[in-house]
Amino acid sequence: MKTNNKISRTFLGFLMASILIWFLITLSKEYIITISFPIDYTGISKDKILQTTPEKELDIVVKASGFKILKTRLNTKQITINAAKLNSKKGATYFVLPRTQKTSLQKQLPSGLVLQEIIKDTLYLDLGSLVTKKVAIKPNVNIKYHVGYDVSGDIKIQPDSILVYGPENYISTLKNVEMKPLVLSDLKTDFEENVALKMPKDIKNLKFNKQEVTVTGKVEKFTEGTLMVPYKIINVPENLKINTLSKKVSIVFIVGLSHFNKITANSFQVVCNYNTSQKNNLNYLVPKVISKPDLIKSYKIIPNKIDFLIEK
Repeated sequence: MKTNNKISRTFLGFLMASILIWFLITLSKEYIITISFPIDYTGISKDKILQTTPEKELDIVVKASGFKILKTRLNTKQITINAAKLNSKKGATYFVLPRTQKTSLQKQLPSGLVLQEIIKDTLYLDLGSLVTKKVAIKPNVNIKYHVGYDVSGDIKIQPDSILVYGPENYISTLKNVEMKPLVLSDLKTDFEENVALKMPKDIKNLKFNKQEVTVTGKVEKFTEGTLMVPYKIINVPENLKINTLSKKVSIVFIVGLSHFNKITANSFQVVCNYNTSQKNNLNYLVPKVISKPDLIKSYKIIPNKIDFLIEK
């Protein structure tokens, strides 16, 4: 039994040694084989940009020992294609001929590999003119304020526009650049938030001179006020006299607490246009605010209809 085990171990040893010898002999031989190398395009003019992804790999037929081929396959290095001198095909399509760079490619191959042939004779590049365009920022703000609070004035976005660099045919279709969503809730204090910009999904190879914008706003407590404001009736024919029961309307307005005392009856101008009532066959006047302070958030007029009598 022991003898059989000893024979088996001896046999396995010879088998492994034979395989190793065969493997070394095989690798020591020379072969001609095709290897795919990743491509790095260099030398493209600064006023041009790739509009689509070009060929990523170049198949090259090489002659080398099995050892060199195995080493190259385990660690395939990138090769450089010089795109400084391009041939124009049509429109934005250009091409480069790898065979004209055979000497350069041979120098880039790992030691021991001899270039025999380049499989693909033409590499096409879709190049567009690189242009710059100033584009507005599109807000994407969702803010919920604490009860009784609101933004005072306008929400500001800085900068309100950015410079976008990219292919001319893409840039011409770009109308604005949208912010990523800014969501705030139960807000009752001033805010300042840095928000990233969204890269358009349908346009490639764009670059922004700014990657984010700053959104700011002043928040304060708002209150309601009411004022009695006199109104004027305009466009009344000279031969008519218009009488109304009241000479004033009530204006209910919302304003920031800090500005409440700045709002007076003189801050508003209200008119009733007799022509409007006549043209629309109305038997009442419609009061309209034609001047109001910028400080107020909103307002309403009470009543919104004024009955009148005509005295000839």
